[in-house]
Amino acid sequence: MAHLLEKMAYVGDTPWHDLGNQLPAKQPIEVWAREAGMDWTICETPVRYMTEQAGALGSIMSFDDQKVLYRSDTKAPLSVVGGRYQIVQPKEVLEFYRDLTEISGFELETAGVLKAGKKFWALARTGKETALKGNDTVKGYLLLATSCDGTLATTATPTTIRVVCNNTLSIALNGATSAIKVPHSTSFDPQAVKKQLGVAVTQWDSFMYRMKTLSERKVKSHESMNYFLKVLCHTEPAQGLTNERALKKVQAMYEGHGRGAELSAAKGTAWGLLCAVTEFVDHERRARSQEYRLDSAWFGHGAALKQRALEHALQLAS
Repeated sequence: MAHLLEKMAYVGDTPWHDLGNQLPAKQPIEVWAREAGMDWTICETPVRYMTEQAGALGSIMSFDDQKVLYRSDTKAPLSVVGGRYQIVQPKEVLEFYRDLTEISGFELETAGVLKAGKKFWALARTGKETALKGNDTVKGYLLLATSCDGTLATTATPTTIRVVCNNTLSIALNGATSAIKVPHSTSFDPQAVKKQLGVAVTQWDSFMYRMKTLSERKVKSHESMNYFLKVLCHTEPAQGLTNERALKKVQAMYEGHGRGAELSAAKGTAWGLLCAVTEFVDHERRARSQEYRLDSAWFGHGAALKQRALEHALQLAS
């Protein structure tokens, strides 16, 4: 099976079950680009086709309304996009963090390339950190990701990671994610995005106050089952068997088998319900590979599942 993850670099503990190249802390952007497989550029050329004539090859023609994107290093094709498509280069994603790491105390923690170069990201620790009761520590991060195949706008997402189990959860307030999205129909302006993020990052205290509220909301057994049913069975009936397995798994994780489930902030609380789902999505949910699980947990169905889990947990605590 071909790997979804092409290359990745990280500092600190090995993430996602031994994926990636380990780096010492505080490496320059240039080292990150090389070790994370992001030291190439996206090139473009018009779509060309060959007309046929009887018994002979015809002329090579161009279709200027579309263009082919390809890698500068391998010349491998990445996608066919419209003529007005605005490219964001892999190194631009890393350069976004240069002043944040040099001046604002951010530290790059992971960066990498998915789907043979069609999608790439970098994740940095912001320095924000909160401990819920029982030393259940949650740290703040900023994830910047983009694609060149139309599957993802350039997206900056304030994210939390629960240290005890490495679960990720996008910061969201008032039912909406704090992510800032720049569609590929417009030019990516890093400084404008950072200016917008100035508001999003300050939402950390408000978000963590809500997580503290979840940790103080005690949950009865019937409430926990209703919660998991609402979160996991919000799908087609044909997935009933899969959901039944998932229900048993998250219930067991919530009742003590999950990492950090016995910490006082999580045991028998709405925070514990949310953590059981996020751990399930990030580490236990069935996937073709760890790489596919990562892609889903950050950008796909898994991310949507975690958002739904957060919404239902906040409803319980309201």
